[in-house]
Amino acid sequence: MAGNVVSLGGLQVASRDTLTKAMESEGCSSSACGSSDRPEDMAPEVWEKVKDHPCYSEEAHHYFARMHVAVAPACNIQCNYCNRKYDCANESRPGVVSERLNPEAAARKVIAVANEVPQLSVLGIAGPGDSAYDWRKTKATFQKVVEQLPDIKLCISTNGLAMPDHVDELLDMNIDHVTLTINMIDPEVGTKIYPWIFYDHRRIEGLEASQILHERQMQSLDMLTERGILVKVNSVMIPGINDEHLLEVNKEVKKRGAFLHNIMPLISDSAHGTVFGLDGQRGPTAAELKKLQDACAGGANLMKHCRQCRADAVGLLGEDRGQEFTMDQVPEEVSYDPSKREAYKEWVAGERQERRAAAEEAKAETVAAVANGAEAMLVAVATKGGGRINQHFGHATEFQIFEVDAEGVRFVTHRRCDNYCVGGYGEEDKLELVIKTLEGIDTILCAKIGDCPREDLAAAGIEAIQNYAYDYIETAVSAVYRQKMGLPETAAEIA
Repeated sequence: MAGNVVSLGGLQVASRDTLTKAMESEGCSSSACGSSDRPEDMAPEVWEKVKDHPCYSEEAHHYFARMHVAVAPACNIQCNYCNRKYDCANESRPGVVSERLNPEAAARKVIAVANEVPQLSVLGIAGPGDSAYDWRKTKATFQKVVEQLPDIKLCISTNGLAMPDHVDELLDMNIDHVTLTINMIDPEVGTKIYPWIFYDHRRIEGLEASQILHERQMQSLDMLTERGILVKVNSVMIPGINDEHLLEVNKEVKKRGAFLHNIMPLISDSAHGTVFGLDGQRGPTAAELKKLQDACAGGANLMKHCRQCRADAVGLLGEDRGQEFTMDQVPEEVSYDPSKREAYKEWVAGERQERRAAAEEAKAETVAAVANGAEAMLVAVATKGGGRINQHFGHATEFQIFEVDAEGVRFVTHRRCDNYCVGGYGEEDKLELVIKTLEGIDTILCAKIGDCPREDLAAAGIEAIQNYAYDYIETAVSAVYRQKMGLPETAAEIA
Protein backbone atom coordinates (compact mmCIF):
# COMPACT_ATOMS: atom_id res chain seq x y z
CA MET A 1 0.00 0.00 0.00
CA ALA A 2 2.88 2.31 -0.75
CA GLY A 3 1.79 5.91 -0.97
CA ASN A 4 -1.19 5.51 1.35
CA VAL A 5 -1.21 7.30 4.67
CA VAL A 6 -2.98 5.64 7.57
CA SER A 7 -3.56 6.87 11.10
CA LEU A 8 -3.89 4.47 14.01
CA GLY A 9 -4.45 6.09 17.35
CA GLY A 10 -3.07 9.36 16.00
CA LEU A 11 0.05 7.81 14.44
CA GLN A 12 0.54 8.62 10.75
CA VAL A 13 2.19 5.81 8.79
CA ALA A 14 3.02 5.49 5.11
CA SER A 15 3.89 1.83 4.59
CA ARG A 16 2.90 -1.65 5.74
CA ASP A 17 6.09 -2.02 7.79
CA THR A 18 5.38 1.23 9.55
CA LEU A 19 1.76 0.21 10.12
CA THR A 20 2.99 -3.01 11.72
CA LYS A 21 5.00 -0.96 14.21
CA ALA A 22 2.01 1.26 14.88
CA MET A 23 -0.11 -1.81 15.61
CA GLU A 24 2.56 -3.10 17.95
CA SER A 25 2.50 0.10 19.95
CA GLU A 26 -1.22 0.80 19.75
CA GLY A 27 -2.62 -2.61 20.37
CA CYS A 28 -4.09 -3.70 17.50
CA SER A 29 -5.76 -24.48 13.96
CA SER A 30 -4.45 -21.22 13.16
CA SER A 31 -7.41 -22.13 11.15
CA ALA A 32 -7.40 -21.80 7.40
CA CYS A 33 -10.71 -20.03 7.82
CA GLY A 34 -9.73 -16.39 7.55
CA SER A 35 -6.39 -16.81 5.78
CA SER A 36 -5.59 -14.85 2.64
CA ASP A 37 -6.43 -17.84 0.45
CA ARG A 38 -9.82 -19.53 0.51
CA PRO A 39 -9.73 -23.01 2.11
CA GLU A 40 -10.29 -25.78 -0.40
CA ASP A 41 -13.31 -27.16 1.46
CA MET A 42 -15.11 -23.82 1.79
CA ALA A 43 -17.52 -22.42 -0.79
CA PRO A 44 -16.61 -18.96 -2.14
CA GLU A 45 -19.83 -17.40 -0.85
CA VAL A 46 -19.15 -18.72 2.67
CA TRP A 47 -15.55 -17.54 2.50
CA GLU A 48 -16.68 -14.01 1.72
CA LYS A 49 -18.89 -14.02 4.81
CA VAL A 50 -16.25 -15.21 7.28
CA LYS A 51 -12.83 -14.05 6.10
CA ASP A 52 -13.01 -10.69 7.89
CA HIS A 53 -15.32 -11.69 10.74
CA PRO A 54 -13.42 -11.94 14.05
CA CYS A 55 -16.01 -14.22 15.69
CA TYR A 56 -16.44 -16.65 12.82
CA SER A 57 -12.74 -16.94 11.96
CA GLU A 58 -9.99 -17.54 14.51
CA GLU A 59 -7.42 -16.14 12.09
CA ALA A 60 -9.48 -13.03 11.37
CA HIS A 61 -9.77 -12.19 15.06
CA HIS A 62 -6.09 -11.26 15.08
CA TYR A 63 -6.81 -8.47 12.59
CA PHE A 64 -10.41 -7.32 12.72
CA ALA A 65 -12.55 -5.66 15.38
CA ARG A 66 -16.18 -5.93 16.36
CA MET A 67 -18.52 -3.38 17.84
CA HIS A 68 -21.69 -3.99 19.84
CA VAL A 69 -24.32 -1.30 20.34
CA ALA A 70 -26.62 -1.58 23.34
CA VAL A 71 -29.98 -0.78 21.77
CA ALA A 72 -32.03 -3.87 22.74
CA PRO A 73 -32.58 -3.93 26.53
CA ALA A 74 -35.82 -5.95 26.62
CA CYS A 75 -35.60 -9.71 27.14
CA ASN A 76 -38.13 -12.52 26.98
CA ILE A 77 -36.41 -15.15 29.13
CA GLN A 78 -34.66 -15.32 32.48
CA CYS A 79 -31.35 -17.19 32.68
CA ASN A 80 -29.84 -18.20 35.99
CA TYR A 81 -26.41 -17.07 34.76
CA CYS A 82 -27.51 -13.60 33.64
CA ASN A 83 -27.90 -10.29 35.44
CA ARG A 84 -28.04 -7.28 33.15
CA LYS A 85 -26.26 -4.22 34.48
CA TYR A 86 -26.51 -0.71 33.11
CA ASP A 87 -24.16 2.21 33.66
CA CYS A 88 -21.41 -0.28 34.55
CA ALA A 89 -17.83 0.04 33.33
CA ASN A 90 -16.22 -2.48 35.67
CA GLU A 91 -17.44 -5.89 34.51
CA SER A 92 -16.56 -7.57 31.24
CA ARG A 93 -19.32 -10.09 30.53
CA PRO A 94 -22.49 -10.36 28.43
CA GLY A 95 -25.44 -8.23 29.48
CA VAL A 96 -23.34 -5.40 30.90
CA VAL A 97 -23.31 -1.91 29.37
CA SER A 98 -22.30 1.62 30.30
CA GLU A 99 -25.02 3.28 28.22
CA ARG A 100 -28.28 2.21 26.62
CA LEU A 101 -28.68 3.85 23.23
CA ASN A 102 -31.52 4.65 20.86
CA PRO A 103 -31.01 3.79 17.17
CA GLU A 104 -30.09 7.35 16.21
CA ALA A 105 -27.38 7.66 18.85
CA ALA A 106 -26.12 4.15 18.09
CA ALA A 107 -25.68 4.95 14.38
CA ARG A 108 -23.78 8.12 15.21
CA LYS A 109 -21.51 6.19 17.55
CA VAL A 110 -20.80 3.49 14.95
CA ILE A 111 -19.66 6.07 12.40
CA ALA A 112 -17.44 7.75 14.99
CA VAL A 113 -15.83 4.40 15.85
CA ALA A 114 -15.35 3.48 12.18
CA ASN A 115 -13.42 6.70 11.67
CA GLU A 116 -11.06 5.93 14.57
CA VAL A 117 -10.82 2.13 14.56
CA PRO A 118 -9.80 1.00 11.05
CA GLN A 119 -9.93 -2.65 12.16
CA LEU A 120 -13.73 -2.44 12.52
CA SER A 121 -15.46 -4.97 10.28
CA VAL A 122 -18.54 -6.13 12.21
CA LEU A 123 -21.46 -4.46 13.96
CA GLY A 124 -23.40 -6.68 16.32
CA ILE A 125 -26.44 -6.25 18.54
CA ALA A 126 -26.22 -8.52 21.56
CA GLY A 127 -28.77 -6.97 23.85
CA PRO A 128 -28.20 -6.26 26.68
CA GLY A 129 -31.56 -8.08 26.39
CA ASP A 130 -32.51 -10.03 23.28
CA SER A 131 -32.06 -8.48 19.85
CA ALA A 132 -34.85 -10.49 18.21
CA TYR A 133 -37.35 -9.76 20.98
CA ASP A 134 -36.50 -6.03 20.94
CA TRP A 135 -36.66 -6.20 17.14
CA ARG A 136 -37.94 -2.72 16.31
CA LYS A 137 -34.84 -1.08 17.82
CA THR A 138 -32.51 -3.67 16.33
CA LYS A 139 -33.89 -3.21 12.83
CA ALA A 140 -33.94 0.60 13.02
CA THR A 141 -30.30 0.68 14.17
CA PHE A 142 -29.05 -1.47 11.31
CA GLN A 143 -31.01 0.52 8.76
CA LYS A 144 -29.50 3.79 9.93
CA VAL A 145 -25.94 2.43 10.02
CA VAL A 146 -25.86 0.90 6.55
CA GLU A 147 -26.97 4.19 5.02
CA GLN A 148 -23.48 5.52 5.76
CA LEU A 149 -21.45 2.32 6.22
CA PRO A 150 -22.71 -0.15 3.60
CA ASP A 151 -19.71 -2.52 3.77
CA ILE A 152 -19.97 -3.38 7.46
CA LYS A 153 -21.06 -6.90 8.39
CA LEU A 154 -24.20 -7.10 10.52
CA CYS A 155 -24.75 -9.66 13.29
CA ILE A 156 -27.34 -10.32 15.93
CA SER A 157 -27.25 -12.46 19.04
CA THR A 158 -30.45 -14.07 20.31
CA ASN A 159 -31.83 -16.75 22.59
CA GLY A 160 -34.03 -17.91 19.69
CA LEU A 161 -37.44 -17.59 21.30
CA ALA A 162 -38.53 -14.71 19.05
CA MET A 163 -36.18 -15.41 16.15
CA PRO A 164 -38.58 -17.39 13.89
CA ASP A 165 -40.79 -14.30 13.63
CA HIS A 166 -38.02 -12.27 11.95
CA VAL A 167 -35.87 -14.68 9.93
CA ASP A 168 -37.10 -13.53 6.54
CA GLU A 169 -36.45 -9.91 7.46
CA LEU A 170 -32.80 -10.79 8.06
CA LEU A 171 -32.37 -11.65 4.39
CA ASP A 172 -33.93 -8.35 3.33
CA MET A 173 -31.47 -6.52 5.59
CA ASN A 174 -28.43 -8.50 4.38
CA ILE A 175 -27.79 -9.97 7.83
CA ASP A 176 -25.96 -13.22 7.23
CA HIS A 177 -24.53 -13.99 10.69
CA VAL A 178 -26.60 -14.95 13.74
CA THR A 179 -25.44 -16.12 17.15
CA LEU A 180 -28.00 -18.42 18.74
CA THR A 181 -27.70 -19.45 22.40
CA ILE A 182 -28.58 -23.11 22.95
CA ASN A 183 -27.72 -24.55 26.35
CA MET A 184 -29.76 -27.72 26.13
CA ILE A 185 -31.77 -29.99 23.86
CA ASP A 186 -33.36 -31.81 26.80
CA PRO A 187 -36.05 -29.62 28.40
CA GLU A 188 -35.45 -31.30 31.76
CA VAL A 189 -31.95 -29.86 31.72
CA GLY A 190 -33.41 -26.51 30.72
CA THR A 191 -35.51 -26.31 33.87
CA LYS A 192 -32.29 -25.95 35.87
CA ILE A 193 -31.13 -23.02 33.71
CA TYR A 194 -34.28 -21.02 32.87
CA PRO A 195 -36.82 -20.08 35.60
CA TRP A 196 -39.28 -18.60 33.09
CA ILE A 197 -39.91 -17.35 29.57
CA PHE A 198 -42.34 -14.75 28.21
CA TYR A 199 -44.08 -16.13 25.13
CA ASP A 200 -47.43 -15.64 23.43
CA HIS A 201 -48.26 -12.73 25.77
CA ARG A 202 -47.82 -14.72 28.96
CA ARG A 203 -45.15 -15.72 31.43
CA ILE A 204 -44.50 -19.47 31.49
CA GLU A 205 -42.46 -21.41 34.02
CA GLY A 206 -41.02 -24.87 34.56
CA LEU A 207 -40.91 -27.72 32.06
CA GLU A 208 -43.46 -26.11 29.74
CA ALA A 209 -41.26 -23.02 29.43
CA SER A 210 -38.18 -25.13 28.74
CA GLN A 211 -40.01 -27.23 26.14
CA ILE A 212 -41.24 -24.16 24.25
CA LEU A 213 -37.80 -22.56 24.32
CA HIS A 214 -36.18 -25.75 23.01
CA GLU A 215 -38.67 -26.06 20.15
CA ARG A 216 -38.26 -22.41 19.13
CA GLN A 217 -34.47 -22.67 19.26
CA MET A 218 -34.47 -25.71 16.98
CA GLN A 219 -36.93 -23.97 14.66
CA SER A 220 -34.68 -20.90 14.57
CA LEU A 221 -31.60 -22.95 13.72
CA ASP A 222 -33.41 -24.82 10.96
CA MET A 223 -34.89 -21.68 9.42
CA LEU A 224 -31.61 -19.79 9.47
CA THR A 225 -29.49 -22.54 7.95
CA GLU A 226 -32.10 -23.26 5.28
CA ARG A 227 -31.72 -19.64 4.14
CA GLY A 228 -27.93 -19.72 4.02
CA ILE A 229 -27.44 -17.60 7.13
CA LEU A 230 -24.37 -18.65 9.11
CA VAL A 231 -25.20 -19.65 12.67
CA LYS A 232 -22.81 -19.68 15.59
CA VAL A 233 -24.35 -21.57 18.49
CA ASN A 234 -23.32 -20.35 21.95
CA SER A 235 -23.55 -22.74 24.89
CA VAL A 236 -22.67 -21.93 28.49
CA MET A 237 -20.89 -24.81 30.23
CA ILE A 238 -22.38 -25.23 33.71
CA PRO A 239 -20.67 -27.98 35.74
CA GLY A 240 -23.09 -30.53 37.13
CA ILE A 241 -26.01 -29.20 35.07
CA ASN A 242 -25.27 -29.33 31.34
CA ASP A 243 -21.55 -30.08 31.00
CA GLU A 244 -21.93 -33.68 29.85
CA HIS A 245 -25.16 -32.84 28.02
CA LEU A 246 -23.32 -30.36 25.78
CA LEU A 247 -21.83 -33.31 23.90
CA GLU A 248 -25.33 -34.09 22.69
CA VAL A 249 -25.98 -30.42 21.95
CA ASN A 250 -22.84 -30.35 19.81
CA LYS A 251 -23.99 -33.35 17.77
CA GLU A 252 -27.48 -31.93 17.30
CA VAL A 253 -26.43 -28.46 16.16
CA LYS A 254 -23.98 -29.99 13.69
CA LYS A 255 -26.77 -32.15 12.27
CA ARG A 256 -28.90 -29.04 11.83
CA GLY A 257 -26.20 -27.12 10.01
CA ALA A 258 -24.61 -24.78 12.57
CA PHE A 259 -21.41 -23.21 11.24
CA LEU A 260 -19.70 -23.03 14.65
CA HIS A 261 -20.34 -24.16 18.21
CA ASN A 262 -18.97 -21.91 20.93
CA ILE A 263 -18.83 -23.64 24.32
CA MET A 264 -18.21 -20.92 26.90
CA PRO A 265 -17.39 -21.24 30.60
CA LEU A 266 -20.00 -20.11 33.08
CA ILE A 267 -19.02 -16.77 34.63
CA SER A 268 -20.11 -17.15 38.22
CA ASP A 269 -19.38 -14.69 41.00
CA SER A 270 -21.68 -13.59 43.78
CA ALA A 271 -20.70 -9.98 43.06
CA HIS A 272 -22.45 -10.24 39.69
CA GLY A 273 -25.80 -10.89 41.36
CA THR A 274 -26.83 -13.82 39.18
CA VAL A 275 -28.83 -16.74 40.58
CA PHE A 276 -25.94 -19.11 39.96
CA GLY A 277 -23.47 -16.67 41.47
CA LEU A 278 -25.50 -16.21 44.63
CA ASP A 279 -26.18 -19.95 44.92
CA GLY A 280 -22.49 -20.81 44.69
CA GLN A 281 -22.68 -22.60 41.35
CA ARG A 282 -19.07 -22.76 40.15
CA GLY A 283 -17.80 -22.28 36.66
CA PRO A 284 -15.61 -24.88 34.91
CA THR A 285 -11.85 -24.95 35.19
CA ALA A 286 -9.76 -24.39 32.07
CA ALA A 287 -8.90 -28.09 32.06
CA GLU A 288 -12.58 -29.09 32.27
CA LEU A 289 -13.48 -26.78 29.40
CA LYS A 290 -10.68 -28.13 27.22
CA LYS A 291 -11.66 -31.72 28.04
CA LEU A 292 -15.21 -31.05 26.89
CA GLN A 293 -14.02 -29.30 23.74
CA ASP A 294 -11.70 -32.21 22.95
CA ALA A 295 -14.57 -34.65 23.51
CA CYS A 296 -16.59 -32.77 20.87
CA ALA A 297 -14.04 -33.60 18.16
CA GLY A 298 -15.90 -34.83 15.11
CA GLY A 299 -19.00 -32.84 15.97
CA ALA A 300 -19.76 -29.23 15.10
CA ASN A 301 -16.67 -27.08 14.52
CA LEU A 302 -15.73 -25.32 17.74
CA MET A 303 -15.03 -21.65 18.30
CA LYS A 304 -12.29 -21.35 20.92
CA HIS A 305 -11.41 -17.65 20.80
CA CYS A 306 -14.63 -16.17 22.23
CA ARG A 307 -14.21 -13.45 24.86
CA GLN A 308 -17.82 -13.37 26.17
CA CYS A 309 -18.05 -9.68 25.29
CA ARG A 310 -20.04 -6.93 26.93
CA ALA A 311 -23.11 -5.73 25.06
CA ASP A 312 -21.26 -2.48 24.24
CA ALA A 313 -17.80 -3.87 23.44
CA VAL A 314 -15.58 -2.04 20.93
CA GLY A 315 -12.28 -3.22 19.45
CA LEU A 316 -10.39 -6.42 18.80
CA LEU A 317 -11.49 -9.53 20.67
CA GLY A 318 -9.67 -9.49 23.96
CA GLU A 319 -9.69 -5.72 24.25
CA ASP A 320 -12.51 -3.31 24.96
CA ARG A 321 -12.24 0.32 23.94
CA GLY A 322 -15.86 1.08 24.72
CA GLN A 323 -15.00 3.67 27.35
CA GLU A 324 -13.22 5.72 24.67
CA PHE A 325 -16.51 6.11 22.79
CA THR A 326 -19.15 6.95 25.37
CA MET A 327 -21.74 9.32 23.95
CA ASP A 328 -20.30 12.36 25.71
CA GLN A 329 -17.15 11.81 23.62
CA VAL A 330 -18.96 11.29 20.30
CA PRO A 331 -19.41 14.45 18.16
CA GLU A 332 -22.93 15.67 17.52
CA GLU A 333 -22.25 15.59 13.79
CA VAL A 334 -20.16 12.82 12.23
CA SER A 335 -19.45 11.91 8.63
CA TYR A 336 -17.76 8.74 7.50
CA ASP A 337 -14.24 8.81 6.05
CA PRO A 338 -13.46 5.41 4.48
CA SER A 339 -9.74 6.00 3.83
CA LYS A 340 -8.40 4.46 7.05
CA ARG A 341 -10.44 1.28 6.80
CA GLU A 342 -9.63 0.83 3.12
CA ALA A 343 -5.90 1.25 3.73
CA TYR A 344 -6.04 -1.11 6.68
CA LYS A 345 -7.75 -3.84 4.65
CA GLU A 346 -5.00 -3.53 2.05
CA TRP A 347 -2.35 -3.90 4.76
CA VAL A 348 -4.09 -6.96 6.21
CA ALA A 349 -4.17 -8.70 2.82
CA GLY A 350 -0.38 -8.53 2.56
CA GLU A 351 0.24 -9.32 6.20
CA ARG A 352 -1.94 -12.41 6.03
CA GLN A 353 0.04 -13.76 3.11
CA GLU A 354 3.32 -13.30 4.96
CA ARG A 355 2.00 -14.81 8.19
CA ARG A 356 0.50 -17.78 6.39
CA ALA A 357 3.79 -18.46 4.60
CA ALA A 358 5.74 -18.17 7.86
CA ALA A 359 3.31 -20.50 9.66
CA GLU A 360 3.52 -23.10 6.89
CA GLU A 361 7.32 -22.98 6.93
CA ALA A 362 7.40 -23.35 10.73
CA LYS A 363 4.97 -26.27 10.54
CA ALA A 364 7.05 -28.02 7.90
CA GLU A 365 10.22 -27.65 9.96
CA THR A 366 8.53 -28.91 13.13
CA VAL A 367 6.88 -31.86 11.38
CA ALA A 368 10.23 -32.80 9.83
CA ALA A 369 11.97 -32.68 13.21
CA VAL A 370 9.37 -34.36 15.39
CA ALA A 371 8.87 -38.10 15.53
CA ASN A 372 5.31 -39.34 15.34
CA GLY A 373 3.67 -39.49 18.74
CA ALA A 374 5.89 -36.81 20.25
CA GLU A 375 4.48 -35.07 23.29
CA ALA A 376 2.31 -32.01 22.73
CA MET A 377 3.10 -28.73 24.47
CA LEU A 378 0.98 -25.74 25.46
CA VAL A 379 2.42 -22.22 25.17
CA ALA A 380 0.88 -19.00 26.45
CA VAL A 381 1.27 -15.87 24.30
CA ALA A 382 0.85 -12.20 25.18
CA THR A 383 -0.49 -10.46 22.08
CA LYS A 384 -2.47 -7.37 21.12
CA GLY A 385 -3.40 -8.82 17.74
CA GLY A 386 -1.95 -9.06 14.27
CA GLY A 387 -0.81 -12.63 14.90
CA ARG A 388 2.38 -11.39 16.58
CA ILE A 389 3.97 -11.54 20.02
CA ASN A 390 3.59 -7.84 20.67
CA GLN A 391 2.45 -7.27 24.25
CA HIS A 392 4.31 -6.55 27.49
CA PHE A 393 3.69 -9.23 30.11
CA GLY A 394 2.60 -6.65 32.66
CA HIS A 395 -0.06 -5.24 30.32
CA ALA A 396 -1.73 -8.56 29.50
CA THR A 397 -5.21 -9.21 30.84
CA GLU A 398 -5.38 -12.50 28.99
CA PHE A 399 -3.11 -14.99 27.28
CA GLN A 400 -3.77 -16.84 24.06
CA ILE A 401 -2.95 -20.52 24.38
CA PHE A 402 -1.39 -22.44 21.50
CA GLU A 403 -0.74 -26.16 21.26
CA VAL A 404 2.20 -27.53 19.26
CA ASP A 405 3.15 -31.08 18.34
CA ALA A 406 4.04 -33.12 15.27
CA GLU A 407 1.00 -31.70 13.48
CA GLY A 408 2.15 -28.10 13.86
CA VAL A 409 0.85 -25.11 15.86
CA ARG A 410 -2.81 -24.37 16.54
CA PHE A 411 -4.77 -21.98 18.72
CA VAL A 412 -6.75 -23.80 21.42
CA THR A 413 -8.17 -21.18 23.79
CA HIS A 414 -7.51 -18.01 25.76
CA ARG A 415 -7.23 -17.59 29.49
CA ARG A 416 -8.26 -14.42 31.27
CA CYS A 417 -6.14 -13.22 34.16
CA ASP A 418 -8.29 -10.29 35.34
CA ASN A 419 -11.18 -12.32 36.79
CA TYR A 420 -13.55 -10.85 34.14
CA CYS A 421 -13.21 -7.47 35.84
CA VAL A 422 -11.32 -4.36 34.81
CA GLY A 423 -8.75 -3.34 37.42
CA GLY A 424 -9.00 -3.98 41.10
CA TYR A 425 -5.74 -5.83 41.60
CA GLY A 426 -2.30 -4.78 42.73
CA GLU A 427 0.76 -6.15 40.96
CA GLU A 428 1.33 -8.95 43.49
CA ASP A 429 -2.32 -9.97 43.39
CA LYS A 430 -2.30 -9.99 39.61
CA LEU A 431 0.85 -12.10 39.39
CA GLU A 432 -0.68 -14.67 41.72
CA LEU A 433 -3.75 -14.70 39.50
CA VAL A 434 -1.62 -15.13 36.36
CA ILE A 435 0.17 -18.10 37.90
CA LYS A 436 -3.14 -19.67 38.85
CA THR A 437 -4.57 -18.96 35.40
CA LEU A 438 -1.64 -20.65 33.67
CA GLU A 439 -1.96 -23.94 35.51
CA GLY A 440 -0.58 -26.72 33.32
CA ILE A 441 1.49 -24.33 31.17
CA ASP A 442 5.19 -23.77 31.72
CA THR A 443 6.08 -21.30 28.95
CA ILE A 444 4.99 -17.73 28.20
CA LEU A 445 6.02 -15.72 25.15
CA CYS A 446 5.79 -11.95 25.49
CA ALA A 447 7.33 -8.82 23.97
CA LYS A 448 8.90 -7.75 27.25
CA ILE A 449 8.93 -8.63 30.94
CA GLY A 450 10.62 -7.21 34.02
CA ASP A 451 13.21 -9.11 36.02
CA CYS A 452 11.07 -9.43 39.17
CA PRO A 453 7.97 -10.99 37.58
CA ARG A 454 10.17 -13.24 35.44
CA GLU A 455 11.91 -14.53 38.57
CA ASP A 456 8.59 -15.04 40.38
CA LEU A 457 7.21 -16.95 37.41
CA ALA A 458 10.35 -19.08 37.27
CA ALA A 459 9.91 -19.92 40.95
CA ALA A 460 6.43 -21.21 40.03
CA GLY A 461 7.88 -23.33 37.22
CA ILE A 462 6.92 -20.98 34.36
CA GLU A 463 9.52 -19.69 31.92
CA ALA A 464 8.87 -16.25 30.41
CA ILE A 465 10.62 -15.73 27.06
CA GLN A 466 10.98 -12.34 25.36
CA ASN A 467 13.47 -13.30 22.64
CA TYR A 468 10.74 -13.54 20.00
CA ALA A 469 9.24 -10.07 20.46
CA TYR A 470 7.12 -9.05 17.42
CA ASP A 471 7.67 -12.36 15.63
CA TYR A 472 4.72 -14.29 14.22
CA ILE A 473 3.20 -16.52 16.89
CA GLU A 474 3.39 -19.78 14.94
CA THR A 475 7.07 -19.25 14.05
CA ALA A 476 8.05 -18.50 17.65
CA VAL A 477 6.00 -21.32 19.20
CA SER A 478 7.51 -23.83 16.77
CA ALA A 479 11.03 -22.64 17.54
CA VAL A 480 10.51 -22.82 21.30
CA TYR A 481 9.01 -26.29 21.00
CA ARG A 482 11.98 -27.60 19.05
CA GLN A 483 14.38 -26.09 21.58
CA LYS A 484 12.60 -27.56 24.59
CA MET A 485 12.28 -30.97 22.98
CA GLY A 486 15.94 -31.00 21.94
CA LEU A 487 14.99 -31.16 18.26
CA PRO A 488 16.84 -29.73 15.26
CA GLU A 489 16.09 -26.02 14.93
CA THR A 490 16.84 -25.44 11.24
CA ALA A 491 16.26 -27.23 7.97
CA ALA A 492 20.03 -27.79 7.65
CA GLU A 493 20.16 -29.54 11.03
CA ILE A 494 17.20 -31.70 10.06
CA ALA A 495 18.89 -32.73 6.84
